[in-house]
Amino acid sequence: MINKIAASIAEALADTQDGATVLIGGFGTAGIPNELIDGLIEQGARDLTVVNNNAGNGDTGLAALLKTGRVRKIICSFPRQADSHVFDALYRGGQIELELVPQGNLAERLRAAGAGVGAFFTPTGFGTELARQADGSAKETRVINGKAYVLEYPIYGDVALIKAESGDRWGNLVYRKAARNFGPVMATAARRTIATVHQIAPLGALDPEVIVTPGIHVSRVVRIDHVATQAGGFKQAA
Repeated sequence: MINKIAASIAEALADTQDGATVLIGGFGTAGIPNELIDGLIEQGARDLTVVNNNAGNGDTGLAALLKTGRVRKIICSFPRQADSHVFDALYRGGQIELELVPQGNLAERLRAAGAGVGAFFTPTGFGTELARQADGSAKETRVINGKAYVLEYPIYGDVALIKAESGDRWGNLVYRKAARNFGPVMATAARRTIATVHQIAPLGALDPEVIVTPGIHVSRVVRIDHVATQAGGFKQAA
């Protein structure tokens, strides 16, 4: 019987290795798998490469992971925001490496990894500093039908940490609104995908027409509670 439900976050993250590339879903603060990030901090893996849309907000979630000093490199589109002081301090101090990737390229590089695309040409970044490798050398370019393009390669992950709304024991996932963001493409681009959900549905209860991430792309599912607010209600991620 296939059952991908993990008893705890610690159990789901236990196999995460030092040096892993970790894909972390989220767009700003929407859909960030904070519970999984906190679990990764407790798990202790280090020398990580993290892929996310930004570089953390405030002092919690991704920013808290960066603050541990266990992230060697971050690949993202928006590293600097009003509250990105943790990343700012690390980067200015030479304690973290940054690979800046335009947001559309980031999504497409992840999608390419999941789709088995070896590389692709994109016009985004041509003629800018983004058309250079990390070592300063120029990326391959090509003119196609009179338009200039830059060659980009897929981003593969060892593990993806994503947040969904509902799931079943086979790992099928349904998201809530903007919390969907990078989750689906990251799930296909990683060797292992771990997802948190607020609801575990009985097998067959999720309408196949609304399942966004099929269970074949998911390794472990962990149920978490909604976060209680000071007013006594519940805060549900966007």
